Amino acid sequence: MTVLSNRLDVELAQEAPPAPAPATGDISGHRPFGALLRAYVALTKPRVIELLLITTLPVMFLAAGGLPPLGTSLLTLLFGTLSAGAANAINCYIDRDIDAKMRRTRRRPLARAQVTPVEALTFGITLAVLSTVGFALTVNLLSAALSTGAILFYIFVYSLLLKRRTSQNVVWGGIAGCMPVLIGWTAVTGELAWTPFVLFGVVFLWTPPHTWTLAMRYREDYAVAKVPMLPVVATERRVVTESLAYTWATVLCSLLLWPVAGMGPLYGAAALVLGGVLLAEGHRLLHRARSGVSGLMLRPMRFFHLSNVYLALLFTAVAVDPLLR
Repeated sequence: MTVLSNRLDVELAQEAPPAPAPATGDISGHRPFGALLRAYVALTKPRVIELLLITTLPVMFLAAGGLPPLGTSLLTLLFGTLSAGAANAINCYIDRDIDAKMRRTRRRPLARAQVTPVEALTFGITLAVLSTVGFALTVNLLSAALSTGAILFYIFVYSLLLKRRTSQNVVWGGIAGCMPVLIGWTAVTGELAWTPFVLFGVVFLWTPPHTWTLAMRYREDYAVAKVPMLPVVATERRVVTESLAYTWATVLCSLLLWPVAGMGPLYGAAALVLGGVLLAEGHRLLHRARSGVSGLMLRPMRFFHLSNVYLALLFTAVAVDPLLR
């Protein structure tokens, strides 16, 4: 369960001081257990996992039509966390060369030589095996297959194929970040349906503007690392215009859930209000870009942080609505 994706590099960005060169071999000397444990946890990118779990548990409420089975919920969250952590750890291994060049990522364990590349890769593969086996033995085979597919997609399609080759990397790479929605549904029902695919579409369409506004803030980072994010290869006006188009599509897709899943008035009101707020911020960003405002004065991080709040509250409504019905 990875997102995108995904998901895909959507951590809350923090500037960091220069870091040592990335680890290229064995790390000599004693490493305190606490520091090593923190390094391994950091490899999993906990903030990304938090965002993924926000989209998993609410879908389980919707699938169950109320409170989902406690055991199934806990096991799905546990193995979903391991799945996402696996994909993120292996992504850190793949991106260790560029992570050391970027302010946003230079404090990651490999960039700071806190673990070796072999240790990071072994850790990621171990988590992937544990998550797949755990899902298969305690939840169901369909959820296990979806989880494994998400890991493989994030590693081979996004990290290795798309990320360094195309400005549309986060669009299609974001598919991995949508998988928690399907996994949460199948964990409860054992099958797929149209309802989770609508929510899959919400996360899929939400990912590009969310990630591009973060990339606008760290455009120089991506340029130095030679990662062709859209803000690196396109004008700010084009980036903002495309982000707004995806935002409109996100909001419309969220409203589609209302009739498809038979949602109640709470979800409908939440989708309308939250969508209106997010669109207002998107149009504000476009207006400023058209007025000649550029760089940090555009304040793209306002949209980035608001999009986090939007997704969290929308999926909260997904969970609460069936409880009221």
